[in-house]
Amino acid sequence: MRARSIPLFAMLFLFLLTPLKSLADWAYPFVVWNGYIYVVSEEKVEKVDKEIGHVTKYSDREGTYSGNFSNVFKKGTKYYSIKGISTDEAIAVQDGKGKFVKATREGKYEGDKKSSEINFIKWAAVFLVIIIIIATGGNFVKRKKER
Repeated sequence: MRARSIPLFAMLFLFLLTPLKSLADWAYPFVVWNGYIYVVSEEKVEKVDKEIGHVTKYSDREGTYSGNFSNVFKKGTKYYSIKGISTDEAIAVQDGKGKFVKATREGKYEGDKKSSEINFIKWAAVFLVIIIIIATGGNFVKRKKER
């Protein structure tokens, strides 16, 4: 392998270290609470019960995130249970105006799982690139000494 190939491997290595995120917009507004995704509606909630959590991570870009994540509400926005409705069905989210909107449970949030899988694949590729660089670099130095 020639010395020109080493910069190619270095660029690949740097690419693998950058975060994998899509620049597309989300399909719908949601919040994640306790590992479940809740789709946010425009329906107002009048009777909230107890505070049950808050947004720990906000982003308006697609990607995989962990924690009580939202693509609509800023970090610190509070979640509440709704009187007479199980949190398995819906929760209330406080909007920026002190009002509450209903968020209906859609299903299990897979973001944490996908993030772990992507990180494993990414680091395995980085390790492989490092091994290739070391192996080809050693051969390049050996060949130069023989000349």
